Amino acid sequence: MNEGKLVIFSAPSGAGKTTIVTHLLSLNLNFGFSISATTRNPRGTERNGREYYFLSNEEFRKKINQDEFLEWEEVYPGCFYGTLKSEIARILSTGQNILFDIDVVGGSNIKKFYGDKALAIFIQAPSIAELKSRLLNRLTDHPEVIEARIAKAEYEMSFSNLFDIVIVNDKLENALVEAEEKVKEFLNPKHKDNSGN
Repeated sequence: MNEGKLVIFSAPSGAGKTTIVTHLLSLNLNFGFSISATTRNPRGTERNGREYYFLSNEEFRKKINQDEFLEWEEVYPGCFYGTLKSEIARILSTGQNILFDIDVVGGSNIKKFYGDKALAIFIQAPSIAELKSRLLNRLTDHPEVIEARIAKAEYEMSFSNLFDIVIVNDKLENALVEAEEKVKEFLNPKHKDNSGN
């Protein structure tokens, strides 16, 4: 069985990363989705073991101490996100590729760890003003949370040079097409479209 490859998507909050990842998962690209662990509360219809593994702060810290994470980050004070090593092993054991939807620090750390086995894509909103507008339109966070996310986004954008590809999500349709082309090319380099075929 061939070993799978890793595709990493990272972005500041509100850049459209999850929409792009959801689109890629709907294609036949042999992806097993890497479910991250977090200490934040579920939003809307999110369920444990589907969108995230929802852990208490105590559970999360215990797993850190037992070296159970490939990477983890305290994204906001008291709010942790991380990738469990057991989750990676679970997917790779099936021969599937792994798709990460992860914060920029985690994404750059996984890229550093796996090197050429991983394609790291950074999704960027066209501007901070547009990002703020998107976060406000979501209607899921309080104004002070949005302000914290905007400040964090400005910092996170400085990580874009650690990624293989930067896609500016100005128009969602174009970002979806670009992401799909880059991922397909990485997963199947010999099937790259040539106009002579």
